[in-house]
Amino acid sequence: MTINKILAGILISLLLVKGSAMLAEGRFHVEAPETPAYAVALPEAETADAAAPEEQGPSLAMLLADASVDKGQRAFAKCAACHSYDKGGANKIGPNLYAVVGASIAHVDGFSYSDALQNHEGDWTYERLDAWLLDPKSTIPGNKMAFAGVRKETERADLIAFLRMQADNPEPLPSPEAASAQDVPAEEPAQE
Repeated sequence: MTINKILAGILISLLLVKGSAMLAEGRFHVEAPETPAYAVALPEAETADAAAPEEQGPSLAMLLADASVDKGQRAFAKCAACHSYDKGGANKIGPNLYAVVGASIAHVDGFSYSDALQNHEGDWTYERLDAWLLDPKSTIPGNKMAFAGVRKETERADLIAFLRMQADNPEPLPSPEAASAQDVPAEEPAQE
């Protein structure tokens, strides 16, 4: 009997705390300003340029050459909630990704792409897919994809290798020698 009273007291206390927090949030809701009141200017350009050569790892072509399709299929689990990859598969929240490597952007018929993707010209090259998987919002600003991105470059390479194999005729892998000469120009358009 005493235990029931103690548990009831704890439960009522928790409900009161949670209820008062919800009431206070509803009454005193504060929205963040569009621009910060005080912006701190940091010398990003100098430090980013100086740090870039030190942090540069293997090229995308080298990562793709060592990529694992099996690991890529496991990494696709992050994408499976919104995308399918089967030939003729249905669109979900996102389009079907069958034969996406090398295809033109916004290529799936019947899918309602954002204006940003519909108006973006080009193909899903290996470099563009890599940039997209790293950070979709900055690669093509204004798109509707709600995905934070894949930070590990090896995981992105595995995922691209898996997507590459989901086609009747997979795109040829870039050669590491040719890709090293094209790495910088290929990534610059993706940042726009």
